[in-house]
Amino acid sequence: MIVTLIIICEVGFWVLLAGGLALRYLAKMPRTGAAVLLMEPLLEVVLLVVTAVDLKNGAEPDWKHGLAAVYIGFTVALGHRTIKWVDARVAHRFAGGPAPVRAPKYGTARAVHEWKVAGQWILAAVIASGLLQAAVWYVGGDGDVGSLRMWQQKMLFVIGINVIIAGSYTLFPKREPAGAR
Repeated sequence: MIVTLIIICEVGFWVLLAGGLALRYLAKMPRTGAAVLLMEPLLEVVLLVVTAVDLKNGAEPDWKHGLAAVYIGFTVALGHRTIKWVDARVAHRFAGGPAPVRAPKYGTARAVHEWKVAGQWILAAVIASGLLQAAVWYVGGDGDVGSLRMWQQKMLFVIGINVIIAGSYTLFPKREPAGAR
């Protein structure tokens, strides 16, 4: 049931995003479109409540409960960025908005961009880890929380990978080709 709800939340995210942007730009109803986009966090609240109720009703914590926490963490940290990214492109394509700003390609500006991206992914992993820890405490000493701890280890891996990627752009900045200057 939890996996099905995660899939429903993901599909719901994209349906609300498409609906909100269609209302905003195609139907010329920006307030209604914004209201639809603001309903998106309700999906995560529903998932959080259903997961907590499932654990409260005696379900053994397993990978599905961990996946729910990870999904919520990543949606909370990266959802707004995704909405802004899609919104900029839809505004440009359908509403005569300015062309979306591209990420810098070279030098310090690229390193700063990579650290900002890494920061959002790290925030997502920290939120997910916090939710996983809350689930561990919620279950208490009576349940097997090994699968939840496994997800926490994966979040540490996500943090490490993002630090390595951003750090590589800092230590080895990509240089603009000589002919392009």
